[in-house]
Amino acid sequence: MVTTFYPPYNFGGDGIFVERLVLELAERGHHVEVIHCVDSYRVGGGPEPTRGYAEHENVVVHGLRSRFGALSPLVTQQLGVPGLKRRAIRDVLGRGFDVINYHNASLVGGPGVLAYGDAIKLYTMHEYWLVCPTHVLFRYEREACTRPTCLRCQLVHRRPPQLWRYTGAIARGVRHVDAFIAPSRFSADRHAGLGARIEYLPNFAPPMPEHATDATTDPHPEGPYFLAVGRLEKLKGLQDVIPLFKRFDRATLLIAGDGDYRGTLEALADGSPRVRFLGRKTSDELTALFRHAVAVIMPSICYENFPLVTIEAFQQRTPVIVRDLGGMPEVVRNSDGGLTFSDEAELARAMTTLLDDRALRDRLGENGHRTYREQWTADVYLERYLGLIDELEVRRR
Repeated sequence: MVTTFYPPYNFGGDGIFVERLVLELAERGHHVEVIHCVDSYRVGGGPEPTRGYAEHENVVVHGLRSRFGALSPLVTQQLGVPGLKRRAIRDVLGRGFDVINYHNASLVGGPGVLAYGDAIKLYTMHEYWLVCPTHVLFRYEREACTRPTCLRCQLVHRRPPQLWRYTGAIARGVRHVDAFIAPSRFSADRHAGLGARIEYLPNFAPPMPEHATDATTDPHPEGPYFLAVGRLEKLKGLQDVIPLFKRFDRATLLIAGDGDYRGTLEALADGSPRVRFLGRKTSDELTALFRHAVAVIMPSICYENFPLVTIEAFQQRTPVIVRDLGGMPEVVRNSDGGLTFSDEAELARAMTTLLDDRALRDRLGENGHRTYREQWTADVYLERYLGLIDELEVRRR
């Protein structure tokens, strides 16, 4: 696995998914090695982790650190090649792996790293780095991108322009990849211009630990609540939801997560008792929060791909309310496990509907849970993932 971020040196869902995939493969007897970039995590302002890597006898993790620190990911960002990490990556990938699975390779090697190693090569498209210099198709830090204005947008995002994007470097790197994996059909459509083989393979959530099924204590016994989970950033859209809850007196909004935008959101909430910031929560704490919520609200104003939060909610038989944008409504359509909205009025109606009609709320939650068991478990994912590898191996022979 080649990825810029890997827990605990990780910010969002892409690293979490890679860790889950690594551990599921290891549990099934596969030997897995991970290459990731500690320097990139530190450049992003991540706090020093309080835990180590998730350990498994079949897993080896290579956390790359350069004596030049922040210069190393900057060289990769500017040149689109592994740069100062070149030797370390070549040493690992040159040991004869059967499969190399790239994930977010933006700062761990750029498109140049796709040529490294001789193996079946997959690339899992957790975000939009291959087609967007800012990774998220969020134009001017204001709105979902409908018309590319990349150079100006990079400057607004405070990202150094990447001139190599105009040299055909991505097209050359893509030719080394046997298949790309898109977690949503929306993502597959957005990457269609690559001219490569793209396989639709939705994300999965691993089985819950047995003790998690005992998490029955309501974490908010004061009354009904809706839940938002994730990194607190502008593009996640909570600034559109908090004003509604300041006026909505039938339920509370609980927000689990942290991030640079938290201070702005807290100022917007202005001490309202209807909005509570919980900070980061453990897996067990999140399980209880999911289970007792009326619904999980996902108001992102960017093109989410396939948020892990949706299937984590469905594991607990909790429906979701998602903005009708990107890959999120696709999850709802496939499962009939929630509702969609486009503006504040529609969100308020969806919330009121689920509060007034408990049978509907429970039915949507059951629909989501059934679809999770049928489509989004680790077993389902790995059967298709390893089947794809088997097919590519036959073709290569």
